[in-house]
This record gives sequence, structure tokens and C-alpha cells, in this order.
Amino acid sequence: MAHSATSLAGEGHGSARSYNVGFLLSAVLTIIPFALAMHPVLSRPATLLALVGFAVAQLVVQLVCFLHMSRSSEGGWNLVSFVFTLVILFIIVALSVWIIWSMHYHMMIN
Repeated sequence: MAHSATSLAGEGHGSARSYNVGFLLSAVLTIIPFALAMHPVLSRPATLLALVGFAVAQLVVQLVCFLHMSRSSEGGWNLVSFVFTLVILFIIVALSVWIIWSMHYHMMIN
């Protein structure tokens, strides 16, 4: 009888294959943007957009392969809490930028 590592929620902890795939994808998603930044072949805005795209892709790869975020039973709650954290973080950053811009604008009027 084969034994597999699972949590109390019945979710797997990952396998060597998933960690290797995650590592390889992370390495590729790091090397390509590095090459784009060191040897620019795209325009500056296109390079910036590509770097942001690769960063988001690497975030998703690391969340799935290393943190095992999924929509399954326990993973679903982890995903919901992660999304909630991102929303709160976005609100804090956006409001901070708005307050700083507003203070700068109103202090420059005088």
C-alpha cells in the first residue's frame, strides 16, 4: 500500500516532481527578464510591460508549486485569505499614494 503525505484536510504537500517543475519555471521566468533588461531588444515601455508580466507569472508559479495554493478544500481558504490580503495591500498602497500626491499638490499651490 503506497503512502502519500497529506495534511489533515486531505491535501498533498507536493512531490519532488512539482518542486522540480516549480524550480525550472522560476529559473526560466528569472533568466528571460534578466536577459531582456541586460540586452534590450524591445522598446522601454514594452520591456517594462514584459518584466511585469514575467513577475506576475513567477508569482503564480511560486504560489502553486511551492505554497500549494489551490481551490481545493483547505487550499481554497488559503487562496481566499491570500486574495483578501492582496486587496487590503492594494487599498493601503493606493490610498497612501493618493494622500502623498494630494499633500504634494496642495503644498505646491502656495
